[in-house]
Amino acid sequence: MATQLAVCTKEEQRSVIRFLWAEGVPPSEIHRRIVAQYGKNCLAQRKVYEWVEKFKHGRTSVVDEPRAGRPNTATTEDNIAKVDAAVRASKRVSIPELVAEVGVSAGSIHAILHDHLNYQKVCARWVPKQLTDVHKRQRVEVCTQLLQHLQDEGEGFLSRIVTGDETWVHHYDPESKRQNMQWKCTSSPPPKKIHTQPPSGKVLLILFWDCLGPLLVHSMECAVTVNSSTYFHVLQNHLEPAIRIKRPGKLKQGVLLQLENVRPHSAQVTLETLHGLGFEILPYPPYSPDLAPSDYHMFGPLKEALRGHRFTSDAEVQHAVQEWLSQLPESFFEDGIKKLVTRWNTCVAKQGDYVEK
Repeated sequence: MATQLAVCTKEEQRSVIRFLWAEGVPPSEIHRRIVAQYGKNCLAQRKVYEWVEKFKHGRTSVVDEPRAGRPNTATTEDNIAKVDAAVRASKRVSIPELVAEVGVSAGSIHAILHDHLNYQKVCARWVPKQLTDVHKRQRVEVCTQLLQHLQDEGEGFLSRIVTGDETWVHHYDPESKRQNMQWKCTSSPPPKKIHTQPPSGKVLLILFWDCLGPLLVHSMECAVTVNSSTYFHVLQNHLEPAIRIKRPGKLKQGVLLQLENVRPHSAQVTLETLHGLGFEILPYPPYSPDLAPSDYHMFGPLKEALRGHRFTSDAEVQHAVQEWLSQLPESFFEDGIKKLVTRWNTCVAKQGDYVEK
């Protein structure tokens, strides 16, 4: 079993970097290996890249060259300990607050945080629900079961999956701040965006697809309530004929339908309809949009593509959706289904916790 080296010098790590670089190991892999060996005392990834560049340009010494000027007195062990204690006391402490507390420059604080303490400032991740131990256990059990089916049936298991869900699409969704950015000269005035009241129209889009492409794009008026009765109508009168026409032989092969377990999907009428159509329902754990291809792969890019476009009717919305789907390569749909395997494995490895993007 490998032993981690808790005590090391910068020169030692630079020698290791030079040795691995000479063997042709890329900088990213060098950093990963020294992190595994030296732990929290390893050089920052930026430093690893810098030293690789120096060795490429002929440098052989791993010792710092003498520099003119007064020595750096800000990044002392005492100041590093003060910054570390302040961050541990308040994870949201700002650089100006650390400058005032420690009494050094903002640049020194930045160097201490990133180069010495290896801290990164990140945003909290939104999750659909605070999962309980029971929820996590259910997620692990379902993912393990699905992975076993995949192992037993091979790639044919994924090709049989049909997934679908519904989402609201508004007649007008303003552009995001990033989409609205544009270049300007220093002498030109900044662009202005007039605040307008967005139209209130929206349409409920029901979309079913598989690894080859879209199967059904069905819209419903916002006044219609989606219940087991309306879902029964969609499944029997729209989805089944669409599969029969667009995927000849798929019904005989056996459709594996993946649906979230919301009430319209899991109602007795819906289950009886699916059974009568010969569809097999894949198990799906509660509160798991990260395991639903439409949520993690389809609806995000779709709504991003429609942002900034103004529609005057539900028919225009559906036409725009159809147009967007028709421009997607088959690999887009295939990747969305194949990502299920990665997410099932990740969910099991994380003991049921949510899978990040």
